[in-house]
Amino acid sequence: MTKYIFVTGGVTSSLGKGIIAASLAKLLQARGLKVTIQKFDPYINIDPGTLNPYEHGECYVTEDGAETDLDLGHYERFLNVPTSQANNVTTGRIYSHVIEQERAGAYLGKTVQVVPHITDEIKRRMLLLGQSGEYDIVITELGGTVGDIESLPFIEAVRQLRWELGNNDSLVIHLTLVPYLAAAGELKTKPTQHSVKTLLEYGVQPDILVCRTEHKLNNDIRKKLALFCNVNINAVVESIDAPTIYDVPLNMLKEQLDKTVLAKLKLSTKNEPDLENWKSFLGRLKNPTDEVNIGLVGKYVELPDAYKSIAEAFIHAGATNETRVKVKYIAAESVNQENVSEKLKGLDGVLVAPGFGERGLEGKLETIRFVRENKIPFFGICLGMQCSVIEFGRNVLGLKGANSFEMDEHTPHPVINLMEEQKNIKNMGGTMRLGAYDCEIKKGTKAYGVYGKSKISERHRHRYEFNNAYLKDYENAGMIASGINPSTGLVEIVELKDHPFFVAGQFHPELKSTVVNPHPLFVSFVAAALTHKKSQ
Repeated sequence: MTKYIFVTGGVTSSLGKGIIAASLAKLLQARGLKVTIQKFDPYINIDPGTLNPYEHGECYVTEDGAETDLDLGHYERFLNVPTSQANNVTTGRIYSHVIEQERAGAYLGKTVQVVPHITDEIKRRMLLLGQSGEYDIVITELGGTVGDIESLPFIEAVRQLRWELGNNDSLVIHLTLVPYLAAAGELKTKPTQHSVKTLLEYGVQPDILVCRTEHKLNNDIRKKLALFCNVNINAVVESIDAPTIYDVPLNMLKEQLDKTVLAKLKLSTKNEPDLENWKSFLGRLKNPTDEVNIGLVGKYVELPDAYKSIAEAFIHAGATNETRVKVKYIAAESVNQENVSEKLKGLDGVLVAPGFGERGLEGKLETIRFVRENKIPFFGICLGMQCSVIEFGRNVLGLKGANSFEMDEHTPHPVINLMEEQKNIKNMGGTMRLGAYDCEIKKGTKAYGVYGKSKISERHRHRYEFNNAYLKDYENAGMIASGINPSTGLVEIVELKDHPFFVAGQFHPELKSTVVNPHPLFVSFVAAALTHKKSQ
């Protein structure tokens, strides 16, 4: 029978529930258990697809085309297992389904209420992945913090499920903050006590406390937390600030979080966690032999979480190259023709990031022109690829006013055009070209050298595409379409013949990069940046 773990948070947001959930899952997976993680978010949006990145960080996309919370990226990066639509559920999706059922007469005229109808739908979705028979353990992370009004139905659903499943088949981990007051020179347990008290008021007793802290928890603190929060002292787990998120699984291993979980769930496994590959990755990450500076030019650089998967993909690729990748975030709208050389000074490579809308477009085009002319390694993702096409059209092909139809509907040269199937779509949510699509790569190209094969699959999130009416002109001038979707003819990858590394993809390779399988495009880009640095 599948066991269920629920991860709640208290005191404050951004304590790292997703990292704790992913770290625990990694330890259990390393013992040979089949584990998956799901995220339940209390906001009313159906999904994060229509949210501004400043609101919620990046929108992560799964293989099956679900637009999800960025924590699913952590789950995949840690476990190296794809997630799906079922791994991310919002309040909006729950209410939408219940209302549709009510409209269809499914409740036989009964009054539809939060309890039992909303909570029943939450429980159904919490159990869905476990009922497939694929997993030994399903970890459910609840977004927000205990005490938030919007979280109440989720907490109530957990309370009911604990009663239905029984103590040996479920447990609750509560992540909380133990702050250090410098003036008093001590750690304070009261915020955690109040957080647990709130959880108890809702009828949920946590089994394990994971305490986020800047300083080590001594035995007296652990005893105090155990006594006043009604948990065993070995269930008080220290989560001290770590140099990287990839240290957290090993920190949790030292705290024996996995053993405590297995004991409470009455699960036995003879295997000790096999973390040799993970430790090897950490060794390369922490002991680089070289360093490169990469510029990331984008619209949302004030919030690095908007590019979370890109940042993590650079970490994976850096470790593979035994190179520390220092990412310099550059606001696209701050770049112009006069200052571009100064803005990009000292960089060994430049990535132009994905995004939507006209803001910062000209800065991205100036950036691409500069790196193209000065043979600096370039990598474009989604809009970054489209910008490389626009820049080449304007400055090499002489197509005056060349642009994307997204930015200028009256452009004389729509070298990037709205996809045919997108032209009659009115609703914004969940209607882009989403999820995994095939791509065939031409032999003899840089892209083929990167992937080492001709058939690949990558994840997408876009409405606009390369306008194939201009393809011959581009290829004759030296910009090659090295990757094509076999069923639609959509240009997936462009590259320049006479450039050490100028590759851009319509897809989002960062979404598939994991610790175990760093994405080859990022690995090759970092290697090219390193070569460029050594040639200067």
